[in-house]
Amino acid sequence: MAARTETEVFDGKAGPIDCALDWPDSPRGWALVLHPHPLQGGARDNKVVTTIARACVQQGLVAVRPDFRGVGKSAGQFDRAVGETEDMLALVEQFAQRYPEQAGGPWVLGGFSFGSAVAAAVYGTLAQGQARLPGAVILAGTAVKRFADGRGQVPEDALLVHGEQDDVVPLAEVLDWARPQSLPICVVPGAGHFFHGKLLVLRQLVQARLLALKAG
Repeated sequence: MAARTETEVFDGKAGPIDCALDWPDSPRGWALVLHPHPLQGGARDNKVVTTIARACVQQGLVAVRPDFRGVGKSAGQFDRAVGETEDMLALVEQFAQRYPEQAGGPWVLGGFSFGSAVAAAVYGTLAQGQARLPGAVILAGTAVKRFADGRGQVPEDALLVHGEQDDVVPLAEVLDWARPQSLPICVVPGAGHFFHGKLLVLRQLVQARLLALKAG
């Protein structure tokens, strides 16, 4: 669990981005964890998002959980991962300015469902410039093909976790996206899109990836 959770506002292209920041006792880096579809009830308190965030906090990372445009107190309207990507790129830059010590440590980019598409688009944009890339990319219920196929990019060591019985983003869709890039996918048997009853498995997979990052 986080030592404390605070709320903080960053400036997005459409106005304020309201965020929850989960702080560990001794922060050594940070993680940006992005939530599912805003028009389908997605928000930063989603259980998959908080599961990934808790695993990050346990490894000493400040977990930043923003609400996308039009969710909670964040300004703007849903923009099909385009405006959301711009907002998150602005957030990454502002976090580095406000918290240079944490930003200078290891950082992780994660997302669930729609949030995975935004995360991949953020990574793809950063990879085209001189920005420091995250040391780990963690996506669950990956929906990059659906929302950010042309802009989405992930490193070859990205952790992609998907439910075998996902009926929101079918496994076949993710395979179609991953196959040309030869990206491996970790399939959780019996899991649906929201990993009901399988959140502990998801958390263990995330922790294993973070431990590998720490060791490296």
